[in-house]
Amino acid sequence: MRYFPNSEKSIKAMLNSVDVKSIEELFDTIPKSNLTKDEVDYGKPLSESELISYFKKLEEENRVKDFKLFLGGGSYYHFIPEVVNYLSLKGEFVTPYTPYQPEVSQGTLQATFEYQTMISDLLGMEFSNASLYDGATAAAEGLLLAWRITRKRKFLIAKSLHPEYIATIKTYVKNLNIEFDFIDFNEEGRVSKEDFDKKYNDEIGGILIQSPNFFGIIEDYKWIKEKIGDNKTLLISVIAEALSLGLLKPPSYFGADVAVGEAQSFGLYPNFGGPTLGFIATSNKKFLWEMPGRIVGETVDADGEKGFVLTLSTREQHIRRERATSNICSNQAWCVIRAAIFLSVYGKKGLKELAKQNMLKANYARENLEKAGIKTKFSGPIFNEFVIEVNDAVSLHKRLLEKKIVAGIPLNWFYPDDKNSILLTFTDMNSKDDIDELVKALEEENE
Repeated sequence: MRYFPNSEKSIKAMLNSVDVKSIEELFDTIPKSNLTKDEVDYGKPLSESELISYFKKLEEENRVKDFKLFLGGGSYYHFIPEVVNYLSLKGEFVTPYTPYQPEVSQGTLQATFEYQTMISDLLGMEFSNASLYDGATAAAEGLLLAWRITRKRKFLIAKSLHPEYIATIKTYVKNLNIEFDFIDFNEEGRVSKEDFDKKYNDEIGGILIQSPNFFGIIEDYKWIKEKIGDNKTLLISVIAEALSLGLLKPPSYFGADVAVGEAQSFGLYPNFGGPTLGFIATSNKKFLWEMPGRIVGETVDADGEKGFVLTLSTREQHIRRERATSNICSNQAWCVIRAAIFLSVYGKKGLKELAKQNMLKANYARENLEKAGIKTKFSGPIFNEFVIEVNDAVSLHKRLLEKKIVAGIPLNWFYPDDKNSILLTFTDMNSKDDIDELVKALEEENE
């Protein structure tokens, strides 16, 4: 494909179409303090071989292979079998093209259908979609679905929901007639029943609960559905660590009407924050037309042979904008394919074993840290994350980096007033020796 620069005539025509006089005016909403007119020193032009050498040098500077990683908080480092890379990099899968024409897209459509089926099984729900950016946008889309279904404008969100998910929700509803309040958490790190009782009423359209929550605590929220009953308030379950579904009870067990979350743990590397894969699911057929993204269905062709098609796609790329449930138009098919291959390779038993490894390692670390005098902030049950309390988390975190240990996430990144808490994550990629080294380092450095 060739790319040609726009001519002065073309630029003028485009600016006129949006009633703007200049390119500078087009970007005048950017604060002046963030703009610079200074020339950027890009250095001299490089040949192809020089560019390759330059980037290899940068790569070496960025290497973390010698570091012990205990990072999580919404993006997780798990082992991915090489077959996932091999199959997903086949040429016919590596394409951004949306499968509008089923006759030439059966492979992609079937892979998406299989993915939806496996996600539905894990969540204990009947209908699952494909094609949402990530867990944060999925959570926002879940709230908007509840808003359209219930026609209520007030919502309750657990304060233990991932802060970035909360920020995304705020962005989504900024210009809508929607209000929400936060449910506090107790000493276990779980949703406070007392605070819930104070804030819940018949005007609430939906309740968002994350489990395991941002602090790594497994929620037991079946009591919420029992309290709200069939009062036209939707219970929305949020899952930021999809691997937990291999071991923990599914959202359907807790009475969730809608489940949303992030499937990055299924075959997608954390990299520098992506790519990611959001999902949304429900068992209520009435909600189907309100689900964002796309749903692939199984059918038969004119000869009676099994085939797959886009059964439903209520996004604005496919239907009139005013009828769309979402403006998300990205084709997440490649991420979906990797997730489908990953889940197929592990199977039910393998996924359960993988999840079990994560839980056992996290609990081993928690037990040994407590023996070493490192306090755990919350007492509730955990999956593969938990919060510890130390003296000056940021300073401690930096000192451990010098020892090539990435000791989780200091919580003041999200909660500026919390200076002494760190969120630690343990996955199948952390060995017992790694964990023992972390425990020893924390004990020595936590002065």
